Amino acid sequence: MARAQGARAQMALAFETTYGTPPASGFTRMPFASATLGAEQPLLNSELLGYGRDPLAPIKDAVTADGNVIVPIDAQGFGVWLKAAFGQPTTTGTAAPYTHEFRSGGWVLPSMSIETGMPEVPRFAMYSGCVLDTLSWQMQRSGLLTATASLVAQGETAAASSATGTLADLALQRFGHFNGAITRNGQPLGNIVSAEITYANNLDRVETIRSDGRIDGAEDTGSILETTGSSAVTVTIPPEATVPFETGTLINITQVGTVVTTVQADAGVSLNGVTGGSVALDGQWSGAALVKRGADAWVIQGALAGAVT
Repeated sequence: MARAQGARAQMALAFETTYGTPPASGFTRMPFASATLGAEQPLLNSELLGYGRDPLAPIKDAVTADGNVIVPIDAQGFGVWLKAAFGQPTTTGTAAPYTHEFRSGGWVLPSMSIETGMPEVPRFAMYSGCVLDTLSWQMQRSGLLTATASLVAQGETAAASSATGTLADLALQRFGHFNGAITRNGQPLGNIVSAEITYANNLDRVETIRSDGRIDGAEDTGSILETTGSSAVTVTIPPEATVPFETGTLINITQVGTVVTTVQADAGVSLNGVTGGSVALDGQWSGAALVKRGADAWVIQGALAGAVT
């Protein structure tokens, strides 16, 4: 049996159009230092009595697929992991260097297919439905600058050959610790000796009953929306065709300011059964829970100033 060599290990990544379905092409070769991605399906011991001293055959349990990937912080590849953490950035500029602005709180997180390969074995493991749970890194004066991406996947499919096709290559330009800076609003944050940064999406596995034992997805545990300002605020619920929220999405809305906050369903969207309905919150520090119950159908419950009209 051939032995795997770290020098020949490879990783390919592509964003999915449909959750859990690896794309036929569009994979990029990704730099990485190590990976613990894997899937396991535990075996449950039988509890039945009266069948003799020999144990009965075990029963398969649900599939769990997750793990960490340690990646370099570089000029191109790290942007892929930032997109996985925050969603599509806002890009400005007509020529390099471009400016990419990533913002937290995105409604929909992208899913990825990631293949790890050991060509000399050969073994190529495709992990589909990968969603980034946490992204963390440490900053200090010296040493290698790397980040840890923690992933939740739907499942693993192993094969003797790669399923990624021709890979696109990224120019590797790593950043180092020694000449970094930490700023806030463009101003240095004093003399920083070291720092540790962790961004968490707080994913929950959607553990429905399936024939293959896999999860149906990975979602955040709910978003928080706070409204402030000196003039009235309107929170508009977009239609399904514009922003395809998952059914069961929870958004907690709190009116922090003194001005009126109104929740308004867009055209074709129902709120508490009223198409295009709207309702105001009950005042400062009042709150409500907004839940998607189906396509273009939402329910709002909480401290409301009246009925949805």
